[in-house]
Amino acid sequence: MVDLSQAEKGRAFEALHARAGCFVIPNPWDIGTARLLATLGFEALATTSAGLAFSLGRRDGEGALSRDEVLANARDIVRATNLPVSADLEGGFGDEPDAVAHTIRRAAEVGLVGGSIEDATGRADDPIYEFGMAVERVRAAVEAARGLPFPFTVTARAENFLYRRPDLKDTIRRLQAYQDAGAHVLYAPGLTSRVEIETIVRSVDRPINVVMGLQGVTLTVSELAELGVKRVSLGSTLSRSALGAFLRAAREIKERGSFSFTADAVPFGEINALFDAR
Repeated sequence: MVDLSQAEKGRAFEALHARAGCFVIPNPWDIGTARLLATLGFEALATTSAGLAFSLGRRDGEGALSRDEVLANARDIVRATNLPVSADLEGGFGDEPDAVAHTIRRAAEVGLVGGSIEDATGRADDPIYEFGMAVERVRAAVEAARGLPFPFTVTARAENFLYRRPDLKDTIRRLQAYQDAGAHVLYAPGLTSRVEIETIVRSVDRPINVVMGLQGVTLTVSELAELGVKRVSLGSTLSRSALGAFLRAAREIKERGSFSFTADAVPFGEINALFDAR
């Protein structure tokens, strides 16, 4: 297999958003999970800050991870496979638009071809950036991406629903403004109904990312495609699913002294073969 250049990966990632239908971009949290997802035939990957935080034994949240930690993890995932990788860049690791632009350029340096920027501040008393500042931050990310010598897909996130502000009108207003600022993909995590998803899809003219696995709406890929969704991510869901299996097994040992969970373990030979298949 010939290694793809960053420019080739960037174009491939763009093409996924331009073609008909809906695709899934799962979220590995380390080299091993990235390789496993690649062997299963996924066409692109996205990092997860929560999954990384959990793997480091930390609570997820703003400030749990440094920019250097996030980008080092992204570099490992980029190098693990030949797939395009987009990163969860949280809030851009700084309030000012210049900080966001710097983060995009740093992301490009580690081999990423996409990244998401949130409009959450990380401050409990004021969780969402003021509208004008939020737009300027997205605009700075887009301008930094345009200055790169390859396609870099910027995803703009409207975080209202994750911060107990289920204001669909303001969320749409923000996504429309992020579109006008040049964002390539739009994303409002935490939507709770099919109607909310469909309303957002119809309100903008950019590919929409929807996350599955959060509390709330659960739809299949085909159902999401019918609503007009372009991209489906999983955030920390795969990480939490893996940790759920780990905890159930450990609790069985501790509480019951039994080992029935081993029936669900991946056979040693199968997991070895999957890693050999890269």
